[in-house]
Amino acid sequence: MRIKRTTPTSGARRRTRLIAVASGLVAVAALSAPAVAAEPPADTSSASKLSAAGNAVRGADVAGTAWHVDSKSKKLVVTVDSTVSGAEIAKIKKAAGTDALEVQHTPGKFRKLIQGGDAIYADSWRCSAGFNVRSGSTYYIVTAGHCTDGAGNWYSNSSHSSVIGPTAGSSFPGNDYGLVRYSSSSASHPGTAGGADITGAGNASVGMSVTRHGSTTGTHSGSVTGLNATVNYGGGDIVSGLIRTNVCAEPGDSGGSLRSGSTAIGLTSGGSGNCSSGGTTFFQPVVEALNAYGVSVY
Repeated sequence: MRIKRTTPTSGARRRTRLIAVASGLVAVAALSAPAVAAEPPADTSSASKLSAAGNAVRGADVAGTAWHVDSKSKKLVVTVDSTVSGAEIAKIKKAAGTDALEVQHTPGKFRKLIQGGDAIYADSWRCSAGFNVRSGSTYYIVTAGHCTDGAGNWYSNSSHSSVIGPTAGSSFPGNDYGLVRYSSSSASHPGTAGGADITGAGNASVGMSVTRHGSTTGTHSGSVTGLNATVNYGGGDIVSGLIRTNVCAEPGDSGGSLRSGSTAIGLTSGGSGNCSSGGTTFFQPVVEALNAYGVSVY
């Protein structure tokens, strides 16, 4: 599922904006020389083969799919949601053209999870704050790009009477990160996420214990199950380089923070399932977003 924002605007936007803040032996030698072993056959599970298979899955363009390379099994793991048919799975397998492919099923539908951390409101939808960040003496919120895409000013309440500030950057699809600038002196911006002090930012690793905060479902924990995943949310909204987890999330949690202890790890992008039955959720790596905008956590 992708966790969608409640918006009357079309979900078929195709733009990436960066505003303001700125992968037998053969006897061939002389009699006295040792025999030379022939080169082993090409490894069908090599990184190049798996990369090509991933590109082929992307080219098949089946909404409700996500894929990443499992470094241990040396397979391309393709996760399909409940909307993907048997015929579409066959299409994916044919496109990939390799036996080093593993198909996993997940309940629900991949969707962008708009709304996360503390609730923040655009004119027509709700998202979640990820992390408070700064560049010098200017403060910002880093959140999901599908939240900031097309958004103007942001507010801390649903009646739109308490201003946070304008969208200062947005990158989606391809990436899924965006930036909101604090323009109101009355809006507080502590360096915490879900009440936990954030002291730095880092990259995820498979097996890492992580905690997610969202404005719809609050705080939930789990672990990282894959890296560099690509998700096809449908309608041309394909995002790459994501962190795959078994942490649950629901609509409205988009943009919310993913942390490991006091370290910022990611921003909620989307997923499937819910916090009653569980599911699969994907996160935009936060380090990439921080580097893109030249900001830091504090």
